[in-house]
Amino acid sequence: MLESLLKRYDEVKRLIEDPELIKNQNKYRETMKEYSRLGEIAESQNEIEGLLERIAGTKQIINDEDEDMKELAREELRDLEARLNAAREKQKLLLIPRDPLDGKNIIMEIRAGTGGDEAALFVADLFRMYSRFAETKGWKFEIMNVNETGLGGYKEIIFSISGDNVYENLRYESGAHRVQRVPVTESSGRIHTSAVTVAVLPEADETEIDIRPDDLRIDVMRAGGPGGQCVNTTDSAVRITHLPSGLTVHCQDEKSQLKNKAKAMRILRARIFEMEEAKAQAERSEARKNQVGSGDRSERIRTYNFPQNRLTDHRINLTLYKLDLVMQGEVAELFDTLKLSATNSALAAS
Repeated sequence: MLESLLKRYDEVKRLIEDPELIKNQNKYRETMKEYSRLGEIAESQNEIEGLLERIAGTKQIINDEDEDMKELAREELRDLEARLNAAREKQKLLLIPRDPLDGKNIIMEIRAGTGGDEAALFVADLFRMYSRFAETKGWKFEIMNVNETGLGGYKEIIFSISGDNVYENLRYESGAHRVQRVPVTESSGRIHTSAVTVAVLPEADETEIDIRPDDLRIDVMRAGGPGGQCVNTTDSAVRITHLPSGLTVHCQDEKSQLKNKAKAMRILRARIFEMEEAKAQAERSEARKNQVGSGDRSERIRTYNFPQNRLTDHRINLTLYKLDLVMQGEVAELFDTLKLSATNSALAAS
């Protein structure tokens, strides 16, 4: 496997030197991504080979030189062997086949579940958490549709996030998120338990999902909601129904009907893509399923306990006592731990 990847690296290196490649921007971007990933593997192999040469030379010193030189060489040998082990472990991770979806942008949907107004307020809290994390990564996000409540919460918010490896970092957020806290509307100080659901959809290109116009029913209507300049004044809201699957998308956030239709089509394309990916995953071997969770929206993945300042991820038995910081967008430790758990599971299954 390693030999074939190094051979492919040499091939890709020649490809990117071809001036014709840049004329096809999509192919150019994909080729550069492959070149970058294979370059890491080639670099790790060069490091390993260099360490092996130095280890061989150091062993020769131990065999041939005087006792003072031998002692120094033995110390260097221990250091070199430790570095070699670390380099080989790093290469193991690089050789795990990368999920082709990892580099994709996403559409994220957050919806209030049980808990009424308190659940809707937590939808807004989660949206702020994800958007602040996106800002730290230099990602762009765009609200695609929102259904507000009178208290500043959201019954539903749908938004896109685009940037480097967005899906790789956020793919494990799909599922039910449970919150335990005293609601702002609770006068007796009693702790309530509410829940919201999160769906993370890898965004599909138009070339990946073919949607026939005949398969769509498009309805236009006046936007509804608690406010906004165009609410209930123009037929700007759009509802698209995909007849074969029964999926329905409603967008009213933009003043323009055309813009709402374009956003609705992006969401619909992502939902169909997710549905097809779910079917493909169900056909794969059980051993290859990710151990940090199935991505099922009904699966309770996490609890946010505000009185104890505690966050618990139930899939990997991780508890952090810094919920206040997490809600401010400091979630890198959580996401990195989830990715590491997934990587270890992949290594165990390989």
